[in-house]
Amino acid sequence: MNTIKKSAETEITEKKSKFIGEVFYIETVQEAEEKLREINKKYHDAKHHCFAYRVMEQEQIIERCSDDGEPSGTAGAPMLQIISKNDLINVIVIVTRYFGGILLGTGGLVRAYSKATNDSLEKAEIIEIKKGERIQLTILYRDLQFIKYYCEKNSIKIVKTDFSEEPKVTIELTEVQKEKFLNEIQKKQINIKKIQLIQKDIYFM
Repeated sequence: MNTIKKSAETEITEKKSKFIGEVFYIETVQEAEEKLREINKKYHDAKHHCFAYRVMEQEQIIERCSDDGEPSGTAGAPMLQIISKNDLINVIVIVTRYFGGILLGTGGLVRAYSKATNDSLEKAEIIEIKKGERIQLTILYRDLQFIKYYCEKNSIKIVKTDFSEEPKVTIELTEVQKEKFLNEIQKKQINIKKIQLIQKDIYFM
């Protein structure tokens, strides 16, 4: 699965109609609705605010789209198809149209909304989402610096470090990273007193 690296905005003109494409990273349906309200308010004088989004909530992918008054199937559906084709999640694309007085026809509308979507996604930069897990390591004080150094060197996120009783380090890593990590600590004779699974099947960039 993929998502976007950053928000982005593009603008195209087709037969005097202006299409403003915007893409945002979201994590919930509520965030998607909030973005829609923001764009409606920002471009309150535009007639159409077509959108499509895919978001993962509780391990379920939720998809929604809207033509917002355009002929059925000419805006939201093609936009959602592009998002799905790129295997994107946690993304909303909103395309605002200012009508220029010339009808584009159904084919013209599909091409315009598709182009605005593709252009905005290209500008936002598509990146891979990695699947992994969150684990907690109970270690000796003498090994703490090595664990921190290894995680930093190998792009493993340290979520939390706890010194209440004995050092506990909570990290997030992919399955490939975990296998490599366990082999490395065995080779270096690092004493991991306990490995506890905190959360399975998490997704991170």
